Amino acid sequence: MTPEQIVDEFIRRVVAIDLDGACELVGEDLEYDNVPMGKNHGPDELKAFLGMMVGGVAEVQFVIHRQIASANTVMNERTDRFRIGDQWIDLPVAGVFEVDDDGKIVLWRDYFDMATFTDQMTKISAG
Repeated sequence: MTPEQIVDEFIRRVVAIDLDGACELVGEDLEYDNVPMGKNHGPDELKAFLGMMVGGVAEVQFVIHRQIASANTVMNERTDRFRIGDQWIDLPVAGVFEVDDDGKIVLWRDYFDMATFTDQMTKISAG
């Protein structure tokens, strides 16, 4: 698979909440930098973080608006959507992925505005 296909498959597994499957596509030396929230390293920390992120969430969608791949780097602009009950959180995200020569994701860095997320969570909690 190409780096872009690996990232696409990784995202497909994340939104399917197949965290074990998603972690099969990352390297032991993975750095997941969720920029406003901090870094996680390796598949075990990634799985723990993603498990916390999707816990209590009924559905996850990553809507990719634009994506480009160059060599082992894949970048995308997307909206990450999380359904809690009958309400959605829509989070604009810019993501950067690097895939090593063994076909494993070794860097996943997401940029987003924490206040956008917090504001939407507050509205859902108050509702």
